[in-house]
Amino acid sequence: MSEVRVRMAPSPSGFLHVGTARTTIYNWLFARHHRGKFILRIEDTDVSRSNQKMVDAILESLRWLGLNWDEGPYYQSQRMAHYQRYAQKLLENGKAYFCFCSPDELEEKRRQAMDLKAPLKYDRTCLRLSEAEKEERIKRGVPKAIRLFVPEGETAFSDLVYGELKKQNEELDDLIILRSNQTPTYNFACVVDDVEMRITHVIRGNDHIANTFKQLLIYDALGLAPPKFAHIPLILGKDRAKISKRHGAISVMEYKEKGFLREALVNYLALLGWSPKDDREILSIDQMIELFSLEGVNPSNPIFDQEKLEWMNGEYIRATEDQKLLDLVLPFLIKEKLITEHTAKRKREWLLKFISLFKERCKTLKEFAEKGKYFFEFSHQYEPEALSKYFSAPEAADRLNVLAERLSELETFEKAEIEQTLRGLADKMKIKSAALIHPVRLATTGTSTGPPLFDLLELLGKGEVIKRIKKAIEFIQTKL
Repeated sequence: MSEVRVRMAPSPSGFLHVGTARTTIYNWLFARHHRGKFILRIEDTDVSRSNQKMVDAILESLRWLGLNWDEGPYYQSQRMAHYQRYAQKLLENGKAYFCFCSPDELEEKRRQAMDLKAPLKYDRTCLRLSEAEKEERIKRGVPKAIRLFVPEGETAFSDLVYGELKKQNEELDDLIILRSNQTPTYNFACVVDDVEMRITHVIRGNDHIANTFKQLLIYDALGLAPPKFAHIPLILGKDRAKISKRHGAISVMEYKEKGFLREALVNYLALLGWSPKDDREILSIDQMIELFSLEGVNPSNPIFDQEKLEWMNGEYIRATEDQKLLDLVLPFLIKEKLITEHTAKRKREWLLKFISLFKERCKTLKEFAEKGKYFFEFSHQYEPEALSKYFSAPEAADRLNVLAERLSELETFEKAEIEQTLRGLADKMKIKSAALIHPVRLATTGTSTGPPLFDLLELLGKGEVIKRIKKAIEFIQTKL
């Protein structure tokens, strides 16, 4: 096989979403597996819809995902002369012709075809013009587009995912390849770029199959061999409709902001439609590069499962070394104003203990700030259900008061001593340890669930624990 060259060609009319990201991942893995080239092309010929801000956002998303490109980015808006040259070649070879029909005329033809229930195809009015009629229109400056002449016959190709596909040419229109303003249409620009960039494989969503038939006609008209095509299944939501924002079709960078690790997102998206032929679900980038093949792509449309993504992200969090994980979590703690950069440097050892305490319980980086907020600030708000369960007993305040006194006497505030003190007091009071454990957790965190209590209390520190318990006692005595 000659050098593999694949490309990703997003349109800068919006952010990079998970569907495009998944297609990019497949192209990138295919290139890396074959030690080929991954080319980035920005399809920005539609000036009205293109936006430099979107280009920057797409590049930022690809960099965050770790999908580095070998060539580009190439911008179609800077390649207009190339498209015009190829279109002129087709005109000269009799493979294309000028179309002088105005948008209004074309719309009228379309209405008439609909009324007659005829195929919505151009009727080749301009193909039948004499040379004199053409010259007369050109002299008058009538705007003219260039159409590809579609010959009779059949267009077929062997798709690397879906197998043999074919379409009768009579079903295809004489497509415009160059508009009257000299800008190329999508299919024509795509072919010219793929030719000049020596693309060997086109890997894209199966919603492009209809475009592939049109592009093959262009290759044929140019007398050039097309690349190999692999159309991958589209990602669906749980309702089996095309994925929407409700089902996860948000910007890739929004996943970063929500606290997903890029390795987890790449791993999850890669498995939406592709399988390494075993039961493994957690795969490193290197493993995916080694195992990836188009033969492993299932033509059935995969379902985007947010819960599965969160599970996988949690697995990656637990596998991340604490020092690295802290660096990933810190921006979320700082954003929520739970800590400052300066304080974080001074309290790094304490923060590492915090990370270790919560990493088994968090599915996203953001959850460290949400679930562990009480370590940094405490509003003395208590879960209503837990409050009525653990603070309503008449003896609740007295028990907490005695425990606070015992804890204040400890010389070393470590979990073993804390546990021994609490359990010893429970024995002396002839109550189960849980009768103290649950009220203490509520008093110090405001919640009824969380990390192991004695680890939690040690990390909070003696002074803070006693202060919170006393605040809870005051709450019980005045509010209940």
